[in-house]
Amino acid sequence: MNINGQTIKVFAGNASKDLALKICEELGVKLGEAEVGAFSDGEIAVNIKETVRGADVFVVQSTCAPVNRHLMELLIMIDALKRASAGRITAVIPYYGYARQDRKAKARDPITAKLVADIITAAGADRVLTMDLHAAQIQGYFNIPVDHLLGVPILAEYFKKMGLEDLVVVSPDLGSVTRARNFANLLDAPIAIIDKRRPQANVSEVMNIIGEIEGKNVILVDDMVDTAGTLTQGAKALKDFGAKEVYACCTHPVLSGPALERIEGSVIKELVILDTIPLSEEKKLQNIVSLSVAPVFAEAIRRIYENLSVSKLFD
Repeated sequence: MNINGQTIKVFAGNASKDLALKICEELGVKLGEAEVGAFSDGEIAVNIKETVRGADVFVVQSTCAPVNRHLMELLIMIDALKRASAGRITAVIPYYGYARQDRKAKARDPITAKLVADIITAAGADRVLTMDLHAAQIQGYFNIPVDHLLGVPILAEYFKKMGLEDLVVVSPDLGSVTRARNFANLLDAPIAIIDKRRPQANVSEVMNIIGEIEGKNVILVDDMVDTAGTLTQGAKALKDFGAKEVYACCTHPVLSGPALERIEGSVIKELVILDTIPLSEEKKLQNIVSLSVAPVFAEAIRRIYENLSVSKLFD
């Protein structure tokens, strides 16, 4: 398990084993041997089954559902590797959970994105590699280097190959305009914005469409789809305002609660997702297409290991 004769090791928790195997295939290394289970009372039990002394170690683990269990697996794996004298530990977190709690929206709110960043650092991580944080400023919550990969180029490449005409890229809300604009620039398309109000968490009400979408093929772009209420309501509004076909894409397919039922019954022709969160068999709908982030993460890991620029991936 080495690159150019030097030691590199990749381990995975239970959340991202399939993705880790794909990353290892891209790198040409074997997945590190580790047993991540639990005691009878539910406490996480980790056993690293090979030497990591002095090695550059990458732990691949999304903090997806069950979020708390997968977060604890990541922390305990990092601690085990640190105590086994690993040379450097990089937490590879394709999907960073708790990222939505990134500020005090109202009095006495926690800022959990910062808390989780502190815990990961305290556990012993020397570096974090992640993709499409819910808010880019979360990078500043860490006191260790953070490499922030982007899912937009992967998604844009897929739609480029589709060759859709009369295309408009749509931001699902005002907060996602920058992401939509970057996506639109890659496709050389104009953008529109859904102006909506959110009375409470996971509940949204579409108010208006800013931009020209009548008779156009539209692509809704977001960083994550959770209960899919925002996505499906937005898609319906776009249709009501005269859009021809509605496509959607996101980096993180959280897909909790009634998400699958909503997507299946929606006007969305195709939802394109990335495999930062594993898609179980029951979630594989006909109108959901999954693309792999393994090549991008593998190249980032290679560049981190060889002390090369990671930002060059997106030049």
